[in-house]
Amino acid sequence: MAPTDPAGDPDPAGDPDPVRGPDAVGDPGRAGDSASAPGSGEPRTTADALVQLSFLVQGVLAGVAAEYDVSLIQMRLLGILRDRRPGMLELARHLGLDKSSMTGLVSRAEKRGLLRRERSPHDGRGVLVALTPEGRDLTARASAALDAEAAALTAGLDPAEGEILRTLAAKVLAAAPAGGLLPT
Repeated sequence: MAPTDPAGDPDPAGDPDPVRGPDAVGDPGRAGDSASAPGSGEPRTTADALVQLSFLVQGVLAGVAAEYDVSLIQMRLLGILRDRRPGMLELARHLGLDKSSMTGLVSRAEKRGLLRRERSPHDGRGVLVALTPEGRDLTARASAALDAEAAALTAGLDPAEGEILRTLAAKVLAAAPAGGLLPT
């Protein structure tokens, strides 16, 4: 059975601590097991830097999700639905979930009035998922909170460094496989 978060939604990472992550990438609380180069405070490798940044961002996302009484995976779902009406299979691929987990996730959000299922105009058997007005409102408020948190995280960067960060992030994302999932 897949690990779940406190709301009962699937946790595809299976990681109980979204900020620090698994010990394999360096637990800052353990002496001699740091993901940083000795004495430098900086990650040793690009992988270390990306993993540490990912944990930081996941922690921020989890905090904002809690503020709006949604799970982290529900927050990701709402973010995907901001500008599209995907089918269930596409959503499952984006979130790294199997069909039954995806169905449960959508059902819980639907019961809260955050989204609705619609028949696909192109396939009578297909179902599209869309935000409701309440879901769109919550998503807009949560997005604004995330923007504020991101501004706080990057406050130490000058405008040129901020632009470099956005450019490099966009380049990495553009090179990633469709859906952002690497083949296993």
